[in-house]
Amino acid sequence: MTFDLDHSRALLARTPAVAGTLLRGLPKDWTCLNEGPDTWSPLEVVAHLVHCEESNWLPRVRALLEHGTNQGFPPFDRFGHLERYRDTPLDDLLNAFARLRAESIDELAWLAVPPEILERRGLHPKFGVVTLSNLLATWTVHDLTHLSQIVRVMAKGYDEAVGPWQAYLSILR
Repeated sequence: MTFDLDHSRALLARTPAVAGTLLRGLPKDWTCLNEGPDTWSPLEVVAHLVHCEESNWLPRVRALLEHGTNQGFPPFDRFGHLERYRDTPLDDLLNAFARLRAESIDELAWLAVPPEILERRGLHPKFGVVTLSNLLATWTVHDLTHLSQIVRVMAKGYDEAVGPWQAYLSILR
């Protein structure tokens, strides 16, 4: 599939609603479940998504468009959410994510310009030169990765409870 900005925006716009529908109102047994040490619970994944909205995606888009390859992307601490949002209730995180993502989608709206802007280049601190379309496609797949992670972690909460059906439930493997 070739990158398509409209398709990405459509998916990015839906992620907060998908997460909210899945998680809002569930007991902490579901939302604080994780897969063991150094893994994230659904609540922590949402905190990470909020942190990314604040400090990762749009700051990097702006840096790429403003500086090109002359200056690297601003640093991003992938684990910064763990301390910053340690005591933030899930509903507050879901609300913040929905608000911030709506603002991000609004800011991205102006990118509906000639396709050549998507080939503008920026400088990632680890990967080197990347295009705007690479960055935006990664943002989209990042959302899907974390939605998948939330579902996988929750499913594994019942890995023993399903008994012999475990053999037929690929998400539990």
